[in-house]
Amino acid sequence: MQLTGIHHLTAITARAADNHAFYTRVLGLRLVKKTVNQDDVSAYHLFYADGLASPGTDVTFFDWPAPPERRGTNSITRTHLRVAGPTAIEAWRERLAREGVTHSAPVERDGRLTLDFEDSEGQRLSLVDDGGAGDAHPWAGSPVAPDHQIRGLGPIRLSVAQPEPTGRVLVDVLGMVHARSFETPEGSVHVFAMGEGGPAAEVQLLGDASAPARQGAGAVHHVAFRIPDADYAAWADRLNTRRMPSSGPVDRFYFRSLYFREPNGILFEIATDGPGFTADEPLDRLGQGLALPPFLEPRRAEIEAGLKPL
Repeated sequence: MQLTGIHHLTAITARAADNHAFYTRVLGLRLVKKTVNQDDVSAYHLFYADGLASPGTDVTFFDWPAPPERRGTNSITRTHLRVAGPTAIEAWRERLAREGVTHSAPVERDGRLTLDFEDSEGQRLSLVDDGGAGDAHPWAGSPVAPDHQIRGLGPIRLSVAQPEPTGRVLVDVLGMVHARSFETPEGSVHVFAMGEGGPAAEVQLLGDASAPARQGAGAVHHVAFRIPDADYAAWADRLNTRRMPSSGPVDRFYFRSLYFREPNGILFEIATDGPGFTADEPLDRLGQGLALPPFLEPRRAEIEAGLKPL
């Protein structure tokens, strides 16, 4: 019973229309589900992914009228997005420059060519060369050339005040392996791998003694890890036996989830690959209308009245 990689990452935007434009027009991702936060139906929950809405490719956003994030420790501080090869990294450097996106020069980090940049709300992102490993599902409607499109999520960086307890949870509870470490100007980063490992299945852990972060626009809300559908009950039992306080089973309709916080307070989710985003929309029409899970469908008129058009 193993985690198989990153499932999705959920962040916060205070400007849903601008967010939609950036992630679809600039980054070339596909809006695969336009729905609402199931715990706060006044807020959009937007899912951007590859052409097939594959698990492991979703960058998602809650639309909340929040002030900007106060950066600091005990937070997710960088989200990597995978592309294939140095040519793609260079093409992205040129594209980001044309679009006026804040970015740095490409550098080699942890043995991979990496390009750091930010969206307009300060969301810290990086493009990382994954060497073309694994499957890719380009979106035909993307403004980015198929060979250069974002292939999915890469390593997720956690910055925490006390890295040892978090490391123990990653290994002892989640079954990750401490694969290696590398140095950055901020300090030593420890890499933990899931399943077969590789850039789609890694967490980076950095010790950071600064003041705690305050979530807001431009912050990451949580990270979710992938499991096969058949392993869901076993993972719920595992959290119980390891005495990790959790949400218990939560059915999100598109996947089933378990939520818990690691010792420094970062929210983790374990999520099944299925049923997937075609549970209520055909593949060729994903993201075109407001999708609601069945239990929210009776409230559609109320919910739609409270949302601003994208």
